[in-house]
Amino acid sequence: MHHSAPEYLTTSEVAALLRLKERKVYELVSTGKIPCVRATGKLLFPHKLINEWLRSHLEYTPDTTNLIPPALICTGSHDPLLDWALREAQTEIAVHFNGSLAGLEQLAVGRVIMAGTHIREQQGASWNRRHVQSLEGAPPLVLLEWAKRQQGLIVANGNPLQIHALEDLRHVRVIDRQPKAGAYILMQQLLKEAAIERSELLTLEQPARTENDVAAAVATDQADAGLGIAAAARQYHLDFIPLIMERYDLAIQRHWFFEPELQQLWQFCKTTHFTEQAALLDYDISQQGHVHYNTP
Repeated sequence: MHHSAPEYLTTSEVAALLRLKERKVYELVSTGKIPCVRATGKLLFPHKLINEWLRSHLEYTPDTTNLIPPALICTGSHDPLLDWALREAQTEIAVHFNGSLAGLEQLAVGRVIMAGTHIREQQGASWNRRHVQSLEGAPPLVLLEWAKRQQGLIVANGNPLQIHALEDLRHVRVIDRQPKAGAYILMQQLLKEAAIERSELLTLEQPARTENDVAAAVATDQADAGLGIAAAARQYHLDFIPLIMERYDLAIQRHWFFEPELQQLWQFCKTTHFTEQAALLDYDISQQGHVHYNTP
């Protein structure tokens, strides 16, 4: 007969699991060293948290990087639709957006479960794949398409400065992105193709860390323009000059793909609520879920 593991353990069950005397368990509780719940004058211990607690006390010298479970975090490049969907689907996955390259670095060392990325390769003929393929020592990964999005210039409502192309950025205040962001890399490439030196631009000292930060800087008149996506411009009721259609992918630790947290996200992506929001924000999700790379 198959017994599913109980969600909560009693003091005696925890003592048996940890091979300790019950007295010792009470000591751990009184010093706040072990996760527990006090209910109806009785101590209960969440099974999942006890397992995590055991794991966090793991001692092992050679190389523990692959033994430490990754945090339930989505990192990498910021995407407003993904950010919203992770919250709406109530996945318990936290977000820490830090740019495409920085996200892939964290994924490679197994610190996070997934990273969003939009790195233009070979003049836009390909996106993300080569960067994910070349990650040294990474756990098995799968690269899935999230959406295609319009990248362009976010400018004030009504475009008062008449900005229509990169050339028009020479005499206005530009908000930049951090150097490990996909948008920073894209801007480098686009400027090079338009034969514009970065030094010709009046960039603000502090770079924006997310798509929304770019839009917010323009909306609050700290900047006149910035490279960003249509969705961010739309959320802030700003004007948008499209330059390029890009592919935003999710690089995911393969075994996490099947875990309930991510399955919850994929289920949510099938709802009308999701497709309506994607349409509202100008996303192309026709190829969502397409596998662009799978570690052999």
